[in-house]
Amino acid sequence: MSMKYMVTGDFLVSLMYQLCKSMAFCHGHGVLTQDLKPQNLLMDRNTMTLKIADPWISQTEPFTLPMKKYTHELPEVLLGATHYSSAVDIWSVGCIFAELVNKHVIFAGDSELLRIFRLLGTPNEPSVAWSEHTQDWHEYPQWKPLSLSTAVPNLDEAGLDLLSKMLVYEPAKRISVKKAMEHPYFDDLPQKSSL
Repeated sequence: MSMKYMVTGDFLVSLMYQLCKSMAFCHGHGVLTQDLKPQNLLMDRNTMTLKIADPWISQTEPFTLPMKKYTHELPEVLLGATHYSSAVDIWSVGCIFAELVNKHVIFAGDSELLRIFRLLGTPNEPSVAWSEHTQDWHEYPQWKPLSLSTAVPNLDEAGLDLLSKMLVYEPAKRISVKKAMEHPYFDDLPQKSSL
C-alpha cells in the first residue's frame, strides 16, 4: 500500500478491521509476520479487500528465534529482547494505524527508541516486567508521556484509545488482535463478517 494519501473515515476503519482480522488468522495458525509494514499489505481496488503478503512462519510461543530488523522497531527488540510473542505484530499494527492517518512513520528518525520514549514516556526499568528479557537496558532521559493526539491529530477519540492499547511497552499488556476487533472503534462498521 502506498502512503501517498492520508486514509480517513470508514475506509480507515475498514482497513484496520481487515488488518486485525488477518492478523488474528495468522496468529491463530502460529504465523508471525515479524515485519508487518504497508509495503506488505495488498489491496484489491475493486473489492477493497486487504491481504497480507510475506508472512513469516514461526515456532510456538514464546518465540526465541533471532529477530530480524523490523520496519517498525519494537521497544523490546531495541532493548535486546531474547523472548517475544505475537504481541510484536500488535505494535506494528499500531504503527501502521498511525502511518495510515499521518502519511508518515510515527517513530521515524535516527534514535527510534528515544523517539518512542519521547512520545510514550520513558519506562522505569524496575517496573518494566519485560525488562528481564532485555539485554540492553541503560539509564535514559526521563520523558513524561504525551497524548497520542499530538502525534496522530487526525484520529478520533475511539481510534486514539485503540492505538493506545496497541502501543504499550509491556508486550503481555498489549491488546490482542481478537480484542482489538471488539473495540468500540469498529462498532459502526457494517458487515464485519463479510470483511
